[in-house]
Amino acid sequence: MADMIPILAIMGHPNAGKSSVVATLTENDRIAIDKRAGTTTRSDEYPVVIDGKTIMAFIDTPGFQNPSDILEWFQAHPDERDLAGAFLATHADNPLYSHDCALMQPVAAGAGIILVVDGSKRIKEKDRVEMELLRLTGRPRMAILNNLTTNDKHMPAWQDALNKSFNSVREFNAHRATYAERIALLKALKAIDQRWEPMLDQTVRAFQRDWERRIDQSVTTILELLRKALSHRVTKVIKVDDLGSDDERAAIKTRLTDALQDDLRRMETEAQDEVRAHFRHNVWHLPPESLLQKDLFSDEVGEALGLSRHKLVLASTAAGAATGGAIDLGVGGLSLGLAAAIGAATGGVLGVLGTAALAKVDIQRTLGVERFTMGPITNPRFPFVLLDRIILYCGRAMNWAHGRQAADEDATGRVPDREIRHKRRGFTESLPAEDHKTLTKFFNATRKGKESPQEPQAREIITAMLRELSTAEDDRRIQL
Repeated sequence: MADMIPILAIMGHPNAGKSSVVATLTENDRIAIDKRAGTTTRSDEYPVVIDGKTIMAFIDTPGFQNPSDILEWFQAHPDERDLAGAFLATHADNPLYSHDCALMQPVAAGAGIILVVDGSKRIKEKDRVEMELLRLTGRPRMAILNNLTTNDKHMPAWQDALNKSFNSVREFNAHRATYAERIALLKALKAIDQRWEPMLDQTVRAFQRDWERRIDQSVTTILELLRKALSHRVTKVIKVDDLGSDDERAAIKTRLTDALQDDLRRMETEAQDEVRAHFRHNVWHLPPESLLQKDLFSDEVGEALGLSRHKLVLASTAAGAATGGAIDLGVGGLSLGLAAAIGAATGGVLGVLGTAALAKVDIQRTLGVERFTMGPITNPRFPFVLLDRIILYCGRAMNWAHGRQAADEDATGRVPDREIRHKRRGFTESLPAEDHKTLTKFFNATRKGKESPQEPQAREIITAMLRELSTAEDDRRIQL
């Protein structure tokens, strides 16, 4: 038993969503899913591999073609101990039953059964036939109500009918299932046969250990993003003879600001790619209204994420950090007009960050050239905005079902997108004041390129936020 792994055959009539269920449970969005009925014509096995070891497998089977004939044959052979195996032996060479033999093959080999039904539709006689013939196989079995719509009027009838033939019945939306819901389903599988409990316990523990590792990898990605972004500098060297008016110098500051912002956007995108890889996503969809679709420096992002001004002041004061946004020019003799022009160039495009500019500008004149350097980040609010946004991205990656690729995003009555929970602002806003202080100290050391004694605490804070996002089942309010 210790060397055995759970093998589940996913069954159901065509277009019930079997392939979407397999894609979500195996976290494999490369599984070919076609919205047309009956596109699965053979049984394909999809293993779940962790640390190079297969811990369970799901078999995507063809839909039933002749369920009434199978049931009639089963009922005519009540003395057969292995009805699925006997059916295969009798009909293996009959092309009329090629699909039926394909779906019965894993059952005959000892696989458990997961029947997938569309709970939004009325039960038909064909459905009752399928339930009964699967009951007669005697295999451990679970039924999944894969209702992808808000129409639940048929669900009670499905529950009553399925309870008569299956060891366990679960509601499971393959297009919207979160990590917590996937784990709950795997745990429920233990109820289908007591003999399966030891190996399913091992499987669930392997999933949970792997999930914790992925959260840890994501936290590492987030910390690296913060280190790179907050300490980043952009530089432009201009010959003194090529510099004219204060307006020309202000234009240089504008170009530096644009370059710094572009670099920060690129860093964020690279971190997002890493997060997506941690959670094995290849097929990705972002609705246009999502905050993740908005520019990092947009008003929408600034209004929704980061600390409020009041909490930012408290955090900065507690951490002993300055909260001002003045630009240090690093060179004397510049006119008040130039200072004002620089402020307009940097502050105008960064209005969502408050009164402080994104970064200070340093100008050094040596050997006939002026070196303009912007960075590192000095704006006290920007790190919280950046942290909130990457946490939002992680929340989406953790809870985005791999079977979502088959969803009709414009379907009438489809289950709405899940949202990530927050209070009035971003995730960091609801943290205790002590956490704000810790993060601020970590940000201050990071922007100076120093090792921060607060980094272990910062890691713990971010880890706790990601764990909450992957297990919370309450209402959520930020658009994924």
